Amino acid sequence: MSITEDFDDAMRELAQGGGPVLEAIARQSENALQQDAIEPRTALLVRIAALVALDAAPASYVVHLGLADRAGIKAEEIQATLVELLPLVGSAKVVSAAGKVNQALRELSAP
Repeated sequence: MSITEDFDDAMRELAQGGGPVLEAIARQSENALQQDAIEPRTALLVRIAALVALDAAPASYVVHLGLADRAGIKAEEIQATLVELLPLVGSAKVVSAAGKVNQALRELSAP
């Protein structure tokens, strides 16, 4: 297999919510949540807000929503975060994020 084919395979896995790149991002994100000055739940909601502001890809939501689920963050808290962001980032980004959150949740619940 060529380097180009390997890269294409890795990018396909990432786009589908898996693979070594996404796993490395998850480990890095989890390690970053060990700060003493901010609780992990708050840090995760801040990170989700940043993803919305950046109009991040669904794969980015997969990592953070997986961590949020393990931290006990409920869907209602994520929805409230999206509502709080409306006046700051605008409805287009919030609607886009809502779709990406739904896509990420489907990927997380897939067998």
